[in-house]
Order: sequence, then C-alpha cells, then structure tokens
Amino acid sequence: MLQGRFPVDINIVRMRTAVTKQLHFPETVPLVQHNNGVIRVTGSRVTLDTIIGRMQVGDTPEEIHEGFPSVTLAQINTIIDWYLNNRVEADKYLQEQEAEAERIRQEIESEPEYKARREMLLRRIAQLTKT
Repeated sequence: MLQGRFPVDINIVRMRTAVTKQLHFPETVPLVQHNNGVIRVTGSRVTLDTIIGRMQVGDTPEEIHEGFPSVTLAQINTIIDWYLNNRVEADKYLQEQEAEAERIRQEIESEPEYKARREMLLRRIAQLTKT
C-alpha cells in the first residue's frame, strides 16, 4: 500500500484554463478531441501536436511512425493531409495548446517546492561531475 508516500496536498493534475474551440473531423480522419480539448489520434495517446510537430521539424511519415508505432502510417498520412487542408484552424489550435503548455510550465516553475527541488538536483549534478 502506498499510503503516506505522497503528500495529500500534491497537485498531480493541472487543470486547463484555456477554452479550446471544438473541432470536428470527417469520419475518414483518425482524430478525436477529448473533453479537455486535447486532440489525439483515435485509439492512441498520441496528440495532433506531436504528429504535426514532428512533421514541421522535417520527419517523414515513416520516421514519425517509427517513433510512434501505435499510429499507423496510413493514419499519419491522413492526419498530415487533413492538417495541410485545414491549416488556419489547425494552427490556431496548435498555438492555443502551446500557450497553455507555457502557462503551465511557468506555473510549475514558480512554485517554491519546484525551485528547491531543482536547486538540490543541480547541486547533486555539480557534485557528481566533480568526481
């Protein structure tokens, strides 16, 4: 039993504050938008952000599939095609996701517990690299 191992006041799940527009996908596009606004590949935990982000840095559909084998090559190609044909609304969604991620990162990094833990880890790393 894990009782007592985790402080009761720890905030494990951060709630989204951004309101994301609900997007609708044709049945042929293997994407689903969950209640929290996140768009994932149907039947997987891989997000639209991940697929498009890998494409934007130059990964081919085959390379994306190698990194995320739970998503088929056909699904990846269909998603990329949908993205290229719906760039305005897709890019708006991706920008909202990026802004929300940045907000959450800043919130986490501003917490005193985070700062203390980070300083401790940096001290340990410095000690280890001296030896």
